[in-house]
Amino acid sequence: MPTIRLKSAALPNFVLALCLFSPHLVHAQTLEVAPDHVFVDESAVIRVEGLQPKERVSIQAGLVDGAGQPWASQADFTADAEGIIDVSKQAPIGGSYKAVSAMGLIWSMRPTAKNVTIYRPPANFGPQSIEFRLLKKGANVAVARLKQIRIADGVQQIKLTGQLHGVFFTPGGTERHPAVLVVGGSEGGVPIPKAVWLASHGFAALALAYFRYENLPRYLEAIPLEYFGEALQWMMNRPEVQADHIAVVGTSRGGELALQLGSMYPQIHAVIAYVPANVRYPACCGQTRAPYAWTWKGQPLSYMPLGFGRNPVMAVDAAIGVEQTKGPILLVSGGDDGVWQSSAMADAVVARLKRAHFAYSFDQLKYSHAGHGAGRPDIVPAWHGPERNPTSGREVDPGGTIPGNAESSIDAAPKVVEFLRQGLKAN
Repeated sequence: MPTIRLKSAALPNFVLALCLFSPHLVHAQTLEVAPDHVFVDESAVIRVEGLQPKERVSIQAGLVDGAGQPWASQADFTADAEGIIDVSKQAPIGGSYKAVSAMGLIWSMRPTAKNVTIYRPPANFGPQSIEFRLLKKGANVAVARLKQIRIADGVQQIKLTGQLHGVFFTPGGTERHPAVLVVGGSEGGVPIPKAVWLASHGFAALALAYFRYENLPRYLEAIPLEYFGEALQWMMNRPEVQADHIAVVGTSRGGELALQLGSMYPQIHAVIAYVPANVRYPACCGQTRAPYAWTWKGQPLSYMPLGFGRNPVMAVDAAIGVEQTKGPILLVSGGDDGVWQSSAMADAVVARLKRAHFAYSFDQLKYSHAGHGAGRPDIVPAWHGPERNPTSGREVDPGGTIPGNAESSIDAAPKVVEFLRQGLKAN
């Protein structure tokens, strides 16, 4: 078929007028999210094109969480001289958040119902779908969607039965992987989300329960540390695991535990402690029969009783010997922690390591405006209402601002993964 070429002079005048002055032909607005699917700790670029220079528009975001509750946000932007808005480079001029943040429309979401207190992820590690809408003078002119992935393709899981309790996640394939023992805090149960996240990044991860699960103790009290040694040995015997490349990751009381285990077990070659304590604390969180949290060889380990301030003698006895760890240490803390002073205690760990001229590397990711959830590895709505500890049933305030908590997650996640990759290289 021959190609037909038209000169502009041959076009009728009314067609030329439409091409020159019609915003629908010259300025077709597009809203794009690229890539359109990311892992839950990754950012995407939200971009609008085809606007008039300095034109003001709004972008709305919405999702329905795993509990069936809708969440929403909105931010207003002014297009640049080329009629473009790039959310990763431009701060909104109004709306749900203020500073430049590629994923601000997600973490600044709030529930639309009054009875919702916290965002719930989709069940069974399912993906989260987020819809974005471009609004001009209140009218919807474009739509784009983003899918957040919570578990990588090929990740497999094995539920432990018998003496050990938990779930083992592997990246799949036939090769051996560096591995991570994952322990939770005073909430008890199995710390599955962090283990799934690590397995999705290439680590074999054992989410280990040690109380408030099946036939384990109801409270965090008199927990024998030999139990974790058995878990380490189980991991070392697995065909999926590089036996000499094992780390431990823990959060809150689990951060305290991770530091304690790192100081005791030479099989552990890297430690990550989220919002940890530098000393051992008492049993919790209920009417416990024993006042101590941990035992070793049948004997209770000394602890810092609550209500005694920083008694120097008790602090020395209860201090965790972090300098005995046989590998690098990474601390993640929140400067606005509402549960306990995790930043000050992480500072104490760093000071102890420096005094001991610790032979390995150590670092602290300190987030001034983050709370007890500092560094959590997902980009999701950061707003929350009153929270309850599932063990004690008591209401707690984790602290931190919404932007502070969100930005700690965005910053910490890739650094934690890289720390593990470097720390678990061949010794």
